[in-house]
Amino acid sequence: MAPVSPLEQALHAARALVLADLVAAEVAEADVVSLVEDSVARRRWWVEQWPDGAEFVAGLVAQDVQDALLERYGRWPLCPVCGHGDPHALDVEPELGPDPHWVCPKAGVKVAPVGGLAEAAGGGEPSS
Repeated sequence: MAPVSPLEQALHAARALVLADLVAAEVAEADVVSLVEDSVARRRWWVEQWPDGAEFVAGLVAQDVQDALLERYGRWPLCPVCGHGDPHALDVEPELGPDPHWVCPKAGVKVAPVGGLAEAAGGGEPSS
């Protein structure tokens, strides 16, 4: 069996992180998981064209899924930090960079790394 390439490792990691966040938000239905698979397939081409971008793929897949969910279902993930005002979604920052985090755009705080929403929603300390 051939070793898994760094590109495939990055894609598998991105898939796992975003799926973990969907499970944490209890929205990991089959049609939503299909959105993750669609994004991973599109990002495979992107990272093949720009191998140095492999470390950015988790944040990009998270943004892709967030955009697709907004079109079909509404905002995701909702901010667990702000307890007042209109519900709002978290943003992924950096938009194109390593170590992506979910950030509350209103409070300006990091809520959790991509893949770590279960920790933030469960009342644990948000990761920095």
